[in-house]
Amino acid sequence: MLHSMRRSSFFWGFLKFVVYLILFAAPIWFYLTYVSGTLDNLVTAMNKAQGTAAQAQDKFDGFESAVKTLQSQLPAFMQPHTSTSSISTQ
Repeated sequence: MLHSMRRSSFFWGFLKFVVYLILFAAPIWFYLTYVSGTLDNLVTAMNKAQGTAAQAQDKFDGFESAVKTLQSQLPAFMQPHTSTSSISTQ
């Protein structure tokens, strides 16, 4: 009887070890198999988008400096029109 209890204890202990091994290894395997590639593609796409945004910002800064240069060369070109006549309503 004691021998069957030891055997049963060993069997269930081994089974618990296998179950815990599966519980800890399955998420790691799932991540490496399915999620890792998708996550790498997502990070690559985000880096491309940030690079494109930086290029657009640089071009906008160049456009803004060109407008400022144009304003300084033609001072009356971009100034608001002031009217000398005033209409008064009484």
